[in-house]
Amino acid sequence: MGSNAANAQLTKKNRWERIWLLAKIEFKLRYYENRLGLLWALLKPLMQLAIYFIAFKIVMRNNIENFAIYLFAGIIVWQFFVETTGGLINILKTKKYLYEYSNMSKIEIYLASLISASLGFAFNFFILILFLIIGGIDLGWNLIYFPLIFISLFIFCFGVALILSNLYLKVKDINQFWPLISQFLMWLSPIFLSFEALKNNIPYISYLNPLFGYISTFRDVVMYNIKPDFTLVLINFAHAIIALFLGLILLRVFGKRASELL
Repeated sequence: MGSNAANAQLTKKNRWERIWLLAKIEFKLRYYENRLGLLWALLKPLMQLAIYFIAFKIVMRNNIENFAIYLFAGIIVWQFFVETTGGLINILKTKKYLYEYSNMSKIEIYLASLISASLGFAFNFFILILFLIIGGIDLGWNLIYFPLIFISLFIFCFGVALILSNLYLKVKDINQFWPLISQFLMWLSPIFLSFEALKNNIPYISYLNPLFGYISTFRDVVMYNIKPDFTLVLINFAHAIIALFLGLILLRVFGKRASELL
């Protein structure tokens, strides 16, 4: 779909219709223009799973039970974080035509991109549920806490995306620094290592690394069928609110001059 046709469609819709339409367009462009289509949403975390499984289970003899499923659960949360933060650093540049030539606001454009990534996450979440069933792991009522955890993660990623993309307007090198920072956060998250190993060696890790809490509580309710640690849930929401607050301030300061600064 050309940008002029997309703009015409988006202009005619109300706010939430515009957001949903743009999210669907992005999702289709991301997956359905490739030969493997939606399968790419699964292949990427599965390939990462294979690499990390060999490294940590076979080579390093990790003794975490159901390690493949443990890994996959951590990877899909991590992948969502990476796609919705580093993946949106250039959004004010790549989507400039939308906020300049249609009646879409910048907030709507961010939300559409996050919802598009959420559709990919939903696909991987469904695959995770299948893995759990095949692995004989019982699903339980504690899954009702999943929406709470995901909403917090969504808000946090929204805030970080706002921060990074608006800092990019003034500091273009953020494109180079962020992958290094995100890799650092990855190795301090319970993706490959156990919750206890990280917590015992770095007691304040849940305060220092927001991903620690999101991945831990996600596994608790989905994989282990236990109530999440509500202290971690509150810490997660604190990180989310702080990130969103800072992001909105930066959008207010720099975002209104985006066209001028790019």
